[in-house]
Amino acid sequence: MNTLHALSEALPPLLFGFVFYYPFFMAYVWMAGGLSHAWVFERRRDVEIDPLDLLASRPLVTVVVPCFNEAPHLREVIEQLMRTRYPNFEVIAVNDGSTDGTGELLDAMTQEYSRLRVIHNASNQGKAVGLNTACQLARGEYILGIDGDALVDANAIAWMLNPMLESERIGAVTGNPRIRTRTTLLGRMQVGEFSSIIGLIKRSQQLVGTLFTVSGVIAMFRRRAVIDVGFWSPDVLTEDIDMSWKLQLGGWQLRFEPRALCWILMPETLRGLWKQRLRWAVGGIQTMLRYTTRILRPRQWRMWPVYAEYMLSVVWAYAMALVLLIGFLRPWLPAASAWHSALLPHWQGTLLAMTCILQMLLSLWIDRRYDRDLLRYFAGTIWYPIAFWTITMAATVIALPKALMRRRGKRAVWTSPDRGVSDAPPP
Repeated sequence: MNTLHALSEALPPLLFGFVFYYPFFMAYVWMAGGLSHAWVFERRRDVEIDPLDLLASRPLVTVVVPCFNEAPHLREVIEQLMRTRYPNFEVIAVNDGSTDGTGELLDAMTQEYSRLRVIHNASNQGKAVGLNTACQLARGEYILGIDGDALVDANAIAWMLNPMLESERIGAVTGNPRIRTRTTLLGRMQVGEFSSIIGLIKRSQQLVGTLFTVSGVIAMFRRRAVIDVGFWSPDVLTEDIDMSWKLQLGGWQLRFEPRALCWILMPETLRGLWKQRLRWAVGGIQTMLRYTTRILRPRQWRMWPVYAEYMLSVVWAYAMALVLLIGFLRPWLPAASAWHSALLPHWQGTLLAMTCILQMLLSLWIDRRYDRDLLRYFAGTIWYPIAFWTITMAATVIALPKALMRRRGKRAVWTSPDRGVSDAPPP
């Protein structure tokens, strides 16, 4: 009885303390990692260097563009690809059962561009199937996968190919997506997200030696590595996360190249953003559940920090949901009035504001050399870290049961959410 009483006394402070301090702890870990990465690897980098001069050779690169109802953006995407400065490449566009004229548009463009080949699927099979099909038909050893709305920088192929040529153990290199949709506050906030959250996380993880994921909107793969791990999984909602873990579990290394830029469209409505983040959460949990037994083997110890961080974020989401539920029920549950934590400082609001300001300012400062005028979005993005944790909490709580109930082998297909309107200039 005394043990149960002691546990009931200790649980509220521990729960509230974990909910409050975990995001702050991770924010400062990401800031320290991002600053260290910038100081060690990016301080002496000159973005004006011609990356073609760094390449030991110029092998054929196959660019794969999976397309499902991408007619509004596709011509711009293909035309931008044809402007790349890397001289030895081909483009394979996979029309994945589109119903909006995407297939007809692609066929017409093959008459304009000799580098372009088109594959037509009779029905929507999912992005992973499109990537697998194109990979098997590719002539190049290096496969650059991009989304059907991504405008790839003219030097991106060369920047991503360079680390591949330097080490045979690198299985994939991920680039640095930038947001084009900046017409609304939600769009501008995501400009900060890709710097303050995603950019800092990738830089921090690269210092550890493992990446949680290569970005599916722009990532280059060694074809031999993809074949070695059994291609992309067609039943995972986030094929990029799944492939990232398959490669690393298979002994391949991943790299993040911040100079490999591409410009993408993102949702500018809450409904579109929610659908996207829920899919990301379900796919991430799917991947972790699928590979947990392999990850926990002693020889995979290098992946434990990234795995532990993700699993702690899932635990945090449910802890936060519990705290919010207790707060909602407090007026009707007298026992809940005792649930508070002396661990929380009285100046928690000030700490929250200072952390958000510092995280956003630091991240935008690091990425300013790759995305000009980025600091102008500071005022509109300053509170996005709070929005990020809120969306993460809600999406994770709903995603876990969805991932547990999802039948293994069920084909992963989805329709992209709204992508807003671009008002940022193409690269």
